[in-house]
Parts: sequence; structure tokens; C-alpha cells
Amino acid sequence: MKRISNKALITALALGVSFSAFAGNKDRVGQSGAPELLMNPWARSTGVFGMNVAYVGGIEAMKCNIAGLAQDSTLEVGLSRGAYLSGAGIDINNLAVGVPIGSAGVLGINIMSIGFGDITATDYYNPEGYGTFRPQFLNVELGYARQFTTHINGGFSMTYVSEQMNNISALGLSFNGGVQYVTGKRDNFHLGMTLCNLGTNMRFSGPGFAVNTDQQQSTPTYVITGRVPSDKFELPTYLGMGLSYDFYLDEHHLTSKDSMPMHKLTILGNFTSNSFINDYLGAGAEYSYRNMFQVRAAYRYEKGITDPATSLTMFVGFSAGATVQTQIGANGPHLAVDYSYRPTQRPANGVHMFSLRFTRGTPAVSKDSDE
Repeated sequence: MKRISNKALITALALGVSFSAFAGNKDRVGQSGAPELLMNPWARSTGVFGMNVAYVGGIEAMKCNIAGLAQDSTLEVGLSRGAYLSGAGIDINNLAVGVPIGSAGVLGINIMSIGFGDITATDYYNPEGYGTFRPQFLNVELGYARQFTTHINGGFSMTYVSEQMNNISALGLSFNGGVQYVTGKRDNFHLGMTLCNLGTNMRFSGPGFAVNTDQQQSTPTYVITGRVPSDKFELPTYLGMGLSYDFYLDEHHLTSKDSMPMHKLTILGNFTSNSFINDYLGAGAEYSYRNMFQVRAAYRYEKGITDPATSLTMFVGFSAGATVQTQIGANGPHLAVDYSYRPTQRPANGVHMFSLRFTRGTPAVSKDSDE
């Protein structure tokens, strides 16, 4: 089984390299739509820019690498809220639930809504505005993941994409898939790969594209209603590949392979091959104390990011975050509070994300003494 697993991993990585050879085409930059599919609402993973595809677990894996959903065998519920470009009035609200179904795997649902506040409505006859409207983006993701062996997780998901703006809308379906592989003396070396946002083309339609014209040359005058055609657009497909390694800083105190460390340092690296924007290359680190307190930071590089005049992203490349986790009551669920911040180019004021995650059961903590 191990030999088969290794062959499967090598094949998957080879396919990943072949995909990356065709991605990141500079001639296609800016031609995709549904940019919200690239937005991660979870504060824990955005603390490392979502580059933890190799080891991400639980419900937040649905926005990084769906395979990680299979890591947790307990019920998990999470809420998150983000101030996207602080002061711009763009808010992200997210709800997710992960439900284990025994040995068959884990089912998950993630609902993300993005609001843009009130925007002034204008037209040809009212260039100064005649009211307001509220655009609303909604993504509903259904996912499934399973632990196929003690070393391999796999999963897939489908996302319903809805974009509503006044009297026009666009609908679509997106599909994600991913795998994770773990090995090492203490299962501390992780590999992961995910292919995201393969799906249907989208097109805006609705009465907002209708144009009324008066036929002045006829008697009596009458009005003809025509529609301006809208072109289709593709989804922002990308391939993410990552690896990570856990350093157990107090390994000499651990009594068995299953003993969890008091102090753990995780180093990660990631490459993301995008179809319609620049490719990403990044690295980061995360420190964990007894799995109850964590701090993390990362840097993600893309071509031109260091020069505001040529950069195609609003981010400057850095990210940071922290997590505090504790149990509610003697037999209650565990509560985790996450926060992340990603600075952006001026005049934007950065992206703040907050998450609350409730887990039924006991998270992994050190089984050794506090020495």
C-alpha cells in the first residue's frame, strides 16, 4: 500500500507541474471573473496567506485544500467576518460546518457572503444618481473529504456562485479537488496539492441590460426595447502546491510517537500557479504552544509586487496572525479565536479577518509534563 501511495503522490505532483506550465499567462491577466473565489474568509489560514495547503485541517480547509477537511473527526462549526480594505465598506461574512460520517469521511458546507454597502445608482438620464443599490455576492460550497490511508487525505467540493448587482446577475458552478500526504518519524512532513475553481463560464444578464429607444420617424412614436449583450467570463482557476515540516522543539521530552509537543515550529513553502493573474511563491512559519496559543507570519511574492507602479495586486506580500484556543466548561466544546492582518498598498488600509471556531471533543495537546 505504501508503494502504491508513493506512486500516486509522484503522479499527482507530475500532473501539477504540467498544469503550471500552462498557467500564469500574462496575456490573460484580468480576463477572469468571480474574484470572490480567491478570497479566503478564515483568519487562521490567511495569517499565512492561505499557503498552508500541505497541513490545513478542519472547516477552513474548504477554502485552502479540501483534502484537509478529513483531518478532524469531530463536529466543527465556524464563523468569520472580515473588513476587506478597511474603510471601503466591503464586508465578508462566513459560516461553515463540518460533520463526520464515521469511517466514510467528513461532509462540510461553507457559506460566504460579501457585501459592498450602498452604491449610488446612475444612468444616462441621471448622471448624478437617482438612488442606491446594494451588490451582493454569495458562495455556497459543499465538500467531502476522506482519509484513504494513514498517510493520504483526498477530497472534492462544488461551489454555487451567485453575483447580484441591482437588476443584473450571474450564476455559476465551481469545482475543487485536493490531496494531502504526510510522512516522517512523527508524521511531521506534509505535502499538499489543490486544483481550484474549475467550472462553468458565467455571464451577467437581466433587465439592467435593456435599452429603450424612441422611434421618432414613425407616427405615432413608439418605443423599442433592446438588450445589450454581455460576454461570458471564466473562473479564476489555480493550482496550489505546498509543503511543510514540523519541528518539535521539546522532542527529547516526548515519550511516544503519539505524544504531542508543548512547543512546535512549522515551516512552510508554497507555489501557486494562476491562470489569469501572476503566479505566487511564498514561505512562512507558525509557532504553537500546547496547541492552545499560536502565532504565524508569511510572505508571498509575485512579479512586480515590490513596485507599486507595476504591481497587479493590492497586497504588499506580508501577513500575520494569532490563535487562542480553550475549552468552555469541563465537558463543553473547545473555542478557538483567530485573527489575521494583511497590509495593502495605499490608500487601502489593509485586510482584517476574525474567526470563531467551535469543536466538539478535545483537540490535541501535550500528553507530557510541563517540564
